[in-house]
Amino acid sequence: MIRHAFAAAALFASAPLAAQSTTQEQLDDRYDRALAAGYKALFLCSAIANAERNGTTRTPESVAQWELTGIQAPLDELVGDMPYQIARDGDGELANVSVTWADGMRPRMAVHNSKMGCSQLPIDGVPVPIVTKRPALATGHAPVVAPQGALAGSFSQAFGEAYGAGTRTTAVLAMRDGALLGEAYAADFGPAVPQRTWSVAKSIAATLVGTAVQRGEADVAKPAGLGLFVNDRREQITVDNLLRMASGRYSDTPGNRTDPLYFGGSTVEETALHWPLVHLPGTVFRYANNDTLAAVKAIGASLEDHPPAEFFSRLGMHDTVAETDWRGDYILSSQVWSTARDLAKLGQLYLDEGVLGDGTRILPEGWVEYVSAPSGPQPDGSFGYGAGFWLLNKSEGVPADTFAAMGNRGQFIVIVPSLNVVIVRRGEDPTGSRFDIAAFTRDVIENMAN
Repeated sequence: MIRHAFAAAALFASAPLAAQSTTQEQLDDRYDRALAAGYKALFLCSAIANAERNGTTRTPESVAQWELTGIQAPLDELVGDMPYQIARDGDGELANVSVTWADGMRPRMAVHNSKMGCSQLPIDGVPVPIVTKRPALATGHAPVVAPQGALAGSFSQAFGEAYGAGTRTTAVLAMRDGALLGEAYAADFGPAVPQRTWSVAKSIAATLVGTAVQRGEADVAKPAGLGLFVNDRREQITVDNLLRMASGRYSDTPGNRTDPLYFGGSTVEETALHWPLVHLPGTVFRYANNDTLAAVKAIGASLEDHPPAEFFSRLGMHDTVAETDWRGDYILSSQVWSTARDLAKLGQLYLDEGVLGDGTRILPEGWVEYVSAPSGPQPDGSFGYGAGFWLLNKSEGVPADTFAAMGNRGQFIVIVPSLNVVIVRRGEDPTGSRFDIAAFTRDVIENMAN
């Protein structure tokens, strides 16, 4: 009787499991459509609104050609056919972008705030009125400085496939001793046209942590405020662990893509802060968006008084915007929009040891060495890792002190302290294509002398 009872229970249990498998597939397909619609809404909003903020323009067709192609599957197969609508306010400023994705559900929507860029609402979220004053548009962008001599050849090759099959370069720039040696742009881009930095934002985040340390408002050696109680080992995770991608926390995908936050309209709080510990802090390298997001959250009080916009203004990065989730937390693992010229200014700050042109120190003494030292556990592969920056210490023919900010789709700021050089490359490389930044760096350095 007992055996028959177990058999009957197993039979009844098997039917819901089979149905659940089908339902899960349907749920996954539906969720993918929601993510694709959120991706499209956010990129249309940010690319167009942030370009207009800088006094230039992007068209939906341009965004579709560059930002909305070559993205990860299955979103790449979905975004193209999704209907969108761009709404503007009475002054003609972009207010929001909505994208239809499912019957009976509100469109996915990204809303624009003149001061903070674009943020996407949660799935089926309802917009609330945003009242902001349009900032003064950036003006007086200097003409493009064409590269000369052999440097022009390296730049020209960057716009082909010499540094990677299938790569798509949008901008390259080289600077030495604080002087712009040359820059070049794809047809839809230019000095005032911003792009999403992707993970170059992690290096911006590390820099903002440095400014908080310099003000005495943060200490990288202290706990980052994670964990729930004294018996929670996550309480021992330091800001340094987070900047070095060594928190020891679990992440559910290689590279920790955080799709729910980036494209799904979730928040930093619900996405990044509560993952469990699987290694002792400081013992294992695991590249994770969540670690950078947690490091930024740890200095949240400092950023309230000294927001990223203040930092950008002090550096003259007037064409750069750090965007947030819909609750106002900065997504400084990825969601910053900036230009090649502005990113070069960030690189120059590191060449200047964290001191502004007027002599004001905004990064602590030794911060350059801190972010560029492989003091934590190291990744496998071609590059080392410091604190928020990648290291080219394994790259043949590149000065050993070279370090870089690197981001998805081919975003790079290469900093070479021994040569006083900054190199910027922007791109919209499709998934599966990789720009060889080490080879490009070697060629640019060599051709600077010719």
